[in-house]
Amino acid sequence: MACFLVPTTEAIVTTIAKKSIDKSAEKSHKEITNPFVKRMNWLNNMLWGGSALLAFEHVWHGEVTPWFPFLTNAANPQDAAAMLGEMATSGVAMAALVTAAWAAIVLVTNAAAKRNAADTVTDSAKA
Repeated sequence: MACFLVPTTEAIVTTIAKKSIDKSAEKSHKEITNPFVKRMNWLNNMLWGGSALLAFEHVWHGEVTPWFPFLTNAANPQDAAAMLGEMATSGVAMAALVTAAWAAIVLVTNAAAKRNAADTVTDSAKA
């Protein structure tokens, strides 16, 4: 129905936040050190890609139309209630899962980078 709107909304918010953070870091001439902020583009790409795929799937199945009200289930109140319920359950779950997967990826890559840096220091100390 409209579950793709939740991750799309998150993608919009995180894209605006990332651009704002980048501008403020550029103005203050400071480097971003927080690994989550540095890798926010990964989250944005995951959210935008998943939202686009979900939107295409909904268009394919005729749940999204090019005429008002655009969402077929928004035409009558009973269907709209079901649509909002799906957004609250499936949409929020998908957005949360993508965000959790991104956070796990950032943690793993950050730990691997730290281990690599430590190994490089140890190797250069041995030489």
